[in-house]
Amino acid sequence: MKKYKFSDLEIGMKEEFKVKITEEMVSKFLEITNDTNPLHNNEEYALKHNYPGKVVYGMLTASLISTFGGCYIPGQYCLIQSVESKFLAPVFINDILIVTGEVIDLHESVQRVDIKIIMRNQNGTKVLKGLLKAGVLNE
Repeated sequence: MKKYKFSDLEIGMKEEFKVKITEEMVSKFLEITNDTNPLHNNEEYALKHNYPGKVVYGMLTASLISTFGGCYIPGQYCLIQSVESKFLAPVFINDILIVTGEVIDLHESVQRVDIKIIMRNQNGTKVLKGLLKAGVLNE
């Protein structure tokens, strides 16, 4: 886990991590949210609608933005204030997502960082773009 203070941050800073989306992650998300939409939980239903398998919850994918802020930039001192996400392509079980964030703005008066988030799958397809706005706590 990174521990960037506001004074450590610079526009253009980047971090990246990878995560493999598993059946277990989807099952746990279902358990937490009780979102029983068959597109996410029924293989036959997804296939019938021309998908190669169950579609991973968009919000599960978007939750990786929290991981980025809380573990990478700014890391331990992160206090998420807002998240915007746009889902660009479906994600499927066993996809490997590469989550990249870049500092695009710093607001010194309120100690807030704005981070552009891009997620791509193992084929390089952009599946999500987003914006994370986070306060940076004092030690």
